[in-house]
Amino acid sequence: MLVQYRMTPNPTIVAPEMPIAEALTLMRQKKVHRFPVVDNKGKLVGIVSHSDLLYAAPSSATSLSIWEVTYLLNQIKVGDVMTRKVITVDDDCPIEEAARLMRQHAIGGTPVMHDGQLVGIITESDIFDVFLELLMATEKGVRLTALAPYFKGSMAQITSAITAKGGLIHALNSFRGEDDKTWGCVLKVADISQDDLIEVIRPLVVKILDVQEVLG
Repeated sequence: MLVQYRMTPNPTIVAPEMPIAEALTLMRQKKVHRFPVVDNKGKLVGIVSHSDLLYAAPSSATSLSIWEVTYLLNQIKVGDVMTRKVITVDDDCPIEEAARLMRQHAIGGTPVMHDGQLVGIITESDIFDVFLELLMATEKGVRLTALAPYFKGSMAQITSAITAKGGLIHALNSFRGEDDKTWGCVLKVADISQDDLIEVIRPLVVKILDVQEVLG
């Protein structure tokens, strides 16, 4: 899965000269937490987050009058508080690479580029949605987590046995096992009872870690 299929295309952008009060209002209206910042030539020059804007605004405990606060908010521009060294990804970047970069740099979203031009934005919410899709979280079925022996064909054995029993595999995801002799798998299977799935799986795995009916 590539970033272009899960990003928000044509995101709302702001200019460096926009007052932070205006940017905050726009952010509330759009119900987003960050804006790419683009100059008058269409070049990406920064990114500004909701926290950037709030930190720059006077505290609610200030002794300033509402008129003084408004004046200050209009004097501080987006360009004064934005992050200038922007982490970006290309639209053909694998979604897991975008997630890795966001995790590595502790950011909640990143602009998406195509041939040097801004075409979208990908956020932690988009990554979360992908996670739910990979696990087919909205589908009914039996969810089983197990440690399986690590060898070529192990996954094929498991899926073939489930299919032969009449199960419909909605999702199969793997993770690192306890050592180099095992791999973990998370299965979401429909059209099979919990007991039947356990009966099919048990001879093919090292350990069943969890199994439960999921209503979707």
